[in-house]
Amino acid sequence: MQELLPIAERIGARLKERGETIAVSESSTGGLMSAALLSVPGASAYYLGGAVVYTQKARRVLIDLPDEAIVAAKAQKPLSEPFVLLLGRTLRAEFAADWALAEIGATGPAGSRYGDPAGTGCLALVGPVEQSLTVSTGSDDRIANMRAFARTGLELLLKNLI
Repeated sequence: MQELLPIAERIGARLKERGETIAVSESSTGGLMSAALLSVPGASAYYLGGAVVYTQKARRVLIDLPDEAIVAAKAQKPLSEPFVLLLGRTLRAEFAADWALAEIGATGPAGSRYGDPAGTGCLALVGPVEQSLTVSTGSDDRIANMRAFARTGLELLLKNLI
């Protein structure tokens, strides 16, 4: 987590300077992005909330994503940029945030139940701009992948705040 703090500090400063807010939905990162953002003093000025959305039930309960939307988005591929964009758009609307950062992935040691190899993650940033990307570390190291996905998500946010 220590390696995420300098990025989070820069993000916090930019969000405060711009008067903007963020909400976060994490799956395989287990809350690392939120923890980093909340470690910055004054985070209440920009951090509206977040959730570790690890299951379909969590998607329904925590961000009110209906099963029909999940089925439609997953028709293409469950671990995909269209699906993580849907999560981000829903989260942004639910929190009325300027930005939403969403992540899903297979950290390992096994791949996802849908056939995605360990080390595969998808991230989306939804706000004044939308951007999504797929990360492939080629590793089955769960902790290393959690950190890599979290770092990639925070770097994606920072890049769009500069």
